[in-house]
Amino acid sequence: MNSLRVRIGVLGIALLAGALAPGAAHAATAPSPTVEEQRLDLAVPQEILRRSGFDSVAPEFARALGGARSYAQARRIAVRDGSALWRRAVDRAQGRGPVSGDLSRDDDRPLYWARLGMTRDVRTWEPGFGLSGRQRAALLDVLERTSRGQTGIRYPGKGERRILVTGFDPFTLDRDIRISNPSGASALALDGTVVRTARGPARVETAVFPVRWDDFTRGTVERTLRPYLPTVDLFTTVSQGRVGRFDVERTNGAWRGGFPDNDNVSRTETVPVADPASQPQWTTTTLPYAAITAARTGRFPVYDHTEVTEIPAGGTEAVVRADGPTPGSTARAGGGGDYLSNEIAYRATLLRDRLGLHDGLPGGHVHTPVLQFGAGNTTEVTDPEFVRNRVDIIDQVRAIVTVAADAGFRK
Repeated sequence: MNSLRVRIGVLGIALLAGALAPGAAHAATAPSPTVEEQRLDLAVPQEILRRSGFDSVAPEFARALGGARSYAQARRIAVRDGSALWRRAVDRAQGRGPVSGDLSRDDDRPLYWARLGMTRDVRTWEPGFGLSGRQRAALLDVLERTSRGQTGIRYPGKGERRILVTGFDPFTLDRDIRISNPSGASALALDGTVVRTARGPARVETAVFPVRWDDFTRGTVERTLRPYLPTVDLFTTVSQGRVGRFDVERTNGAWRGGFPDNDNVSRTETVPVADPASQPQWTTTTLPYAAITAARTGRFPVYDHTEVTEIPAGGTEAVVRADGPTPGSTARAGGGGDYLSNEIAYRATLLRDRLGLHDGLPGGHVHTPVLQFGAGNTTEVTDPEFVRNRVDIIDQVRAIVTVAADAGFRK
């Protein structure tokens, strides 16, 4: 790519200058790609990009970025290309436009890996005009937000109810680099669509979040959701959960259990939020869980999941409670566990409550089944059963959202 050749050329000049002038200072070392970005060079991500036609995304972005002559111009390029990547992924998932390659349209992985190629280019870019650490961080932030749909949430038209749904990136990639996340695939499939409810049409807008503790600490969930929760009629965060089942998580806990994220970073602590003095140990769903679990939404069973892990008031040891937390207890795992699935549910419902919307806004968290490959497939990036499982999960997420809207909107 052009920007790589420019960097190599600049490095060569710097080395030559150093050889000719022994007293000259060494050139600054380029920033390193993250652990998450380093996986991009493995064979499976490259195959996914090639077989989806998204292998051109990062090189084209790098060429545009290499032509920038100022930070302001670079920022405009990041906004334009980040937004274009999200729209391209949504269009692909929803059957609009031509498709390159043979991966099915419902696949969320091309978006994930193409984004990492773009963020790696920004992270390692050394423009001639100079780029401060703060400016580089701002470029990465705007690229992340635009390419995740977080800045493109729109509810045009009157007479339509409003639904907000979020998903996640693939994760546990060191266990299986082929991983797809059906919550992210559902977000792509549902973004901008309209579902028909008993109270009329409802427009669904979506966004996707990273699987990284530090992004959550910096408030990415609240920053994205705060402008919209006061104006929507229903919201649900969605993530991949247990094998063979959906779960509507009844209770969310204020605890991080330390499982490594996509950068292999661990955090074991109380969920860090603004105004910790008023922070509750638990928040609860206001989704119509009884209606959701009673409805026939698809081939996977749907459960009202009430189990939590707590340290009882006055106690020191964690215990599992099948029917939710007891008064005064300290959270050690919500219904959705102690990872980022639980944390996005906790943060979103805490924000709902702090905005004074608890009694009027249905919202909570839904766990999808684990997306599984076909029996015996341990190496291929896709197979017919894998695709069928993902499509069925997406369809059932849509049905669950519709049932939730039917029941929740009647209040």
